[in-house]
Amino acid sequence: DFVEVMACPAGCIGGGGQPRSTDKQILGKRQQAMYAIDERLTIRRPHDNPFIQRLYSKWLGEPLSHKAHDMLHTHFVAGGPENEKGAE
Repeated sequence: DFVEVMACPAGCIGGGGQPRSTDKQILGKRQQAMYAIDERLTIRRPHDNPFIQRLYSKWLGEPLSHKAHDMLHTHFVAGGPENEKGAE
């Protein structure tokens, strides 16, 4: 299994793995829907999630550990329609 976690401005509402759209209204509606879903969740903070706690205790050690950094951190690579070949 693979889990992608991203921390983009506006929560990657129009970013990696999401349907692409240049229509700002669609992105705004998607963002509002995600915030509404989040507000109804019982567990809203990752460090309160028992699955995340178990991940660290059994596999990653502790937050900011070398293993956690190696396994969870990545680097930003510019993408999107404006960066594709042939885009003007």
